[in-house]
Amino acid sequence: MVASDKMTKTRRVVVERLVPHPKYGKMLKRRTICHAHDESNSSRKGDMVEIMETRPLSRLKRWRITRIVRPGAQQALAGEDETAR
Repeated sequence: MVASDKMTKTRRVVVERLVPHPKYGKMLKRRTICHAHDESNSSRKGDMVEIMETRPLSRLKRWRITRIVRPGAQQALAGEDETAR
């Protein structure tokens, strides 16, 4: 899931996974934040994307977006947020 699209050609992608607790077995939600390269700037915040490992592109970027699996919801209008409360 794309968490941030504020940088040019770079997206912050959150990868969530469920892991069992070592002693109690309860499923815990863990997440990893990856900086992924998006050459065409086509992905937006909220999109579900597929990433693949690549050579180091910068200090943080080690991933590349291969495709957009599911586009995210459109940005809500500013007036709709106030009426929902």
